[in-house]
Amino acid sequence: MASKPPQKSATAAKSAATTRGLGRGLSTLLGDSGIATAANQAAPSDKRVYQQIPVEWINVGPWQPRRQFDREQLDELAGSIRQKGIVQPILLRPSPSQPGRYQLVAGERRWRAAQIAQLHQIPSVIRDLSDAECYEIALIENIQRQDLSVIDEAQGYANLLEINRYTQDQLSKIIGKSRSHIANLLRLLGLPESVQSMLHDGALTMGQARPLIGHPQAEFLAKTIVAKGLSARQAEALTKTAVSGATSAAKQSATTEKSADIKAIEQRAAVELGLAMSIKWNEQAETGRVQIDCQSLEQMTLILDKLGLSDQR
Repeated sequence: MASKPPQKSATAAKSAATTRGLGRGLSTLLGDSGIATAANQAAPSDKRVYQQIPVEWINVGPWQPRRQFDREQLDELAGSIRQKGIVQPILLRPSPSQPGRYQLVAGERRWRAAQIAQLHQIPSVIRDLSDAECYEIALIENIQRQDLSVIDEAQGYANLLEINRYTQDQLSKIIGKSRSHIANLLRLLGLPESVQSMLHDGALTMGQARPLIGHPQAEFLAKTIVAKGLSARQAEALTKTAVSGATSAAKQSATTEKSADIKAIEQRAAVELGLAMSIKWNEQAETGRVQIDCQSLEQMTLILDKLGLSDQR
């Protein structure tokens, strides 16, 4: 009697899925059409791997990391669909609460564009997937196909860490991003919601926002950075000036608090020079101290040039 092949445990199967790479992981779920998708090729003509599902039978699942879609890009995709049709199927799972309905796992842009193109049905691969698998696949698919906002990406990582109980090292291997990249993005979720909205909308860059993490005046400083169009270096200097000013104020009594003129000079140095400057001035003794923090040789050279002390030889 022939022996049966050994069965892989769920843990071993998950480990194998982790190590075989993102494109192969999706192609395993999508079949031959998925392989074509990963290679940016047309799907094969074998239609047995997918079904035509009415678009109104499909609902977006809670695991979708993308919260906003560019209407112009969707219109362009809809135009392409009208001309060539949809050559890459979307990935669905049966809805656990609505018999005969489906939840979208991967391919939301194609599903939305298909509605704009007034398609009644869309080619779909249907798989029985857990919530944890849906969160993972949806994030991977979005990272592969189109850049997410840093906030959408960070929230996607946070969901995977919470739902799948991954460590950051495990998530790094699955997503194909460095652990430091994941850690830096997760820290952005500690910013006030208003600052996160600026990041999400593209008004604020990650470089501009990073110094604001944990800052008590993060919202005010973010608005200042956007209003003045400060560079990442200037934003960092402005933030350090605010921290220095707050620390000095805590140490000084109310009678020695910095005047509005002194604060204005510090702010001007941060905005115009990109330098964190702290001024301590005793009006009664008419003595003081100016401290400038340099983060690079370039900044030091800039200061020396302003003072006429740079080496001209």
